Amino acid sequence: MELRLDTLHQEDLGTKPYRSIDGDASTGLLILCDHAENTIPPGYGTLGLRAEDLHRHIAYDLGAAQVAEHLARALGAPAVLSRFSRLLIDPNRGLDDPTLIMQISDGLVVPGNVDLAAAEIEARIARYYRPYHAAIEQAVDAAIAVGKPPVLISVHSFTQAWKGVPRPWAVGVLWDKDPRLALALLEGLRVIPDIEVGDNVPYSGQLKGDTLYCHGTMRGLAHALVEVRQDLILGPEGQKQWAMRLAKVLGTVLSQPGTALHAIELHGSHTDIAPHDAPGKKGTAAMDDKTEIELEAAAFGRVVAHLRERADVQNIDLMELAGFCRNCLADWYREAAAAKGLPLSKEEAREIVYGMAYDAWKAKYQTEAPNRPRKRTG
Repeated sequence: MELRLDTLHQEDLGTKPYRSIDGDASTGLLILCDHAENTIPPGYGTLGLRAEDLHRHIAYDLGAAQVAEHLARALGAPAVLSRFSRLLIDPNRGLDDPTLIMQISDGLVVPGNVDLAAAEIEARIARYYRPYHAAIEQAVDAAIAVGKPPVLISVHSFTQAWKGVPRPWAVGVLWDKDPRLALALLEGLRVIPDIEVGDNVPYSGQLKGDTLYCHGTMRGLAHALVEVRQDLILGPEGQKQWAMRLAKVLGTVLSQPGTALHAIELHGSHTDIAPHDAPGKKGTAAMDDKTEIELEAAAFGRVVAHLRERADVQNIDLMELAGFCRNCLADWYREAAAAKGLPLSKEEAREIVYGMAYDAWKAKYQTEAPNRPRKRTG
């Protein structure tokens, strides 16, 4: 059953912005749900959004929490679920990810997230993000302590269409470089009749700093993210059906003898490619650091110049399609200056990027967000 908005503000998250489902650590399985609720804690209102917007995918993964709960109980495994909306802060992002706190989601400006002070960002990290991840660490440590390094399963859901294009997959398995669990899951799910199974769709499992990167990749634990299509799990019957399907597949996978699922193996990540090993940099091994910095600076200068010329491209478009905008570039520039001991105000940094005062640019080029069409979420 989905949470109702009128009950959200009556619940005080306090210092525990997650909930745990007790289970037997010796099962060697830990179930996670990063986007379990659309809860906005007291004091934040609705982040300036309409009440109905908090019942959309931009706020949480519909049906995912119920699937995770059924799955945990079916297998007797522990689970950790978030208790705050991804709009407040996204626990499935790295701390340096520009989409950690979304200012624009699915073409919709989130007023309560715009131009946040550094102190507010750190407060959300301390109150919600870090305790959730600490709870996962504790659950992992508990399983390791009983001699069963856990397999990690993260349960998510995705919309049945994106920008009007239907998504044919009933379920997708997202993974990075560690194939131990993902390939076995894909094989098991493909046995289910009359469904299409996606391999690293509708998203990629190669996201540096996400939950499974931090707790799976970095700790050498077998892991995979399972995405179930939302329209299949909106009601109790579908939620239980898919939990039982996943439980059956996982039970079979975990019972196979001779697997390395519970071994600690560091497979690394596709996102950890060293700069000189990155695609497009072959033959540059002799390049010294100074030259590389100069080339990167020149590329940054071209980006800034291009954005100044393309004033028709709004920041909202950049945020939606690329996860950053001109203001992000200015913030990164200011942070880099601070690291060198050079004081630079937000206004000064923005003028460097915009080529004029920010207020002047807005008055000249920025269109009103409320008049912009809203697009479907992912």
